[in-house]
Amino acid sequence: MKRISILGSTGSIGTQTLDVIAEHGDSFSVAALSCARNTELLKKQIRRFRPQAVCVADEKDAAELAGEFGNVEVFCGDEGLKAIAAMEDCDMVVNSLMGMKGLEPTMAAIEAGHDMAFANKETLVVGGEPVMEAVRRKGVRFLPVDSEHSAIFQCLQGSGGNDVARLILTASGGPFRGYSRHQLEGVTPEQALAHPNWDMGKKITIDSATMMNKGLEVIEARWLFDIPVDRISVVIHPQSVLHSAVEYMDGSVIGQMGCPDMRVPIAYALSYPARLEMPQTVKRLELADLEGGMTFHKVDRDVFGTIDLAYEACRRGGSYPVVLNGANEVLVDMFLTGKIGFTDIQDTLMRVMDEHEPVYGLDIEGILEEDRKIREKMREMI
Repeated sequence: MKRISILGSTGSIGTQTLDVIAEHGDSFSVAALSCARNTELLKKQIRRFRPQAVCVADEKDAAELAGEFGNVEVFCGDEGLKAIAAMEDCDMVVNSLMGMKGLEPTMAAIEAGHDMAFANKETLVVGGEPVMEAVRRKGVRFLPVDSEHSAIFQCLQGSGGNDVARLILTASGGPFRGYSRHQLEGVTPEQALAHPNWDMGKKITIDSATMMNKGLEVIEARWLFDIPVDRISVVIHPQSVLHSAVEYMDGSVIGQMGCPDMRVPIAYALSYPARLEMPQTVKRLELADLEGGMTFHKVDRDVFGTIDLAYEACRRGGSYPVVLNGANEVLVDMFLTGKIGFTDIQDTLMRVMDEHEPVYGLDIEGILEEDRKIREKMREMI
């Protein structure tokens, strides 16, 4: 029985992880859960899965939960997240937190010797070098949950050490594939949140619409698979059937396909190296039903320049990815709350990156400080 702690259990990845655990109750149980403020859903999860510990953001919510669930240890805030990530009675931590909040709990879990299933890409975007060094030092598994990185991970299994020529990340293109720059200027949050293929949280959905999500995934792949960033390419694939692929040195391309359903990569991360029997609610891919075929297109970098910003941040290294990620998080929040327009996200990021004076040799504390400074600067700029 593998005991799983889920950071961000009330979000999209967290709830789908619990779906997988519920389907395979003979293989998994829940050690700990966390959420920010959706305590009503958390209470339902506590009653069903009976975790040993939970963590919430607010002290008042923590006190209420402690009063209602006397047999559950209740933690609070950032320190609480680190505590449940490192708790002893746990075999794997699923990190589905959004943004920089996931970095310190990730490090806490790794240092505690826990395997990780991570959907928190910011962990590797900002802290790729120290995080992967800790993974190697502690000898833990660091398994991707994102569909694209899970696909690449699966394509690398059984490669026998053969050299990889290129990683190919696919992107749906989001809701604005084919739009001109002029068309993007009037986009509303409601339009940007209407992703054609995937059901995700608000922040990652906006990142998909700006294509920043794919840029962040490029940086993530560079660290996760230890490959130079210029050997990672991005291609638009609107059907989201081929989730990503690996090209080997002989020209062979091996890809991983399936109907879009995040429960599949989640299950593979939880059960690796085995595969789980998935319920009939997971739609099976019937190739003969793809009457429209599968299409692939180049990214329109003149319209979606965020991808090139991510490549350049990765090449330059140091604090550049930290600044790109932190500034983007602030700008996405400002767009969702109506303070800026859609194209202001990309335009402001370009200006911020041009003006940034980099810092190198950052440890975790240094990364957090650079992130704090850029967020403060962004709020002053807008």
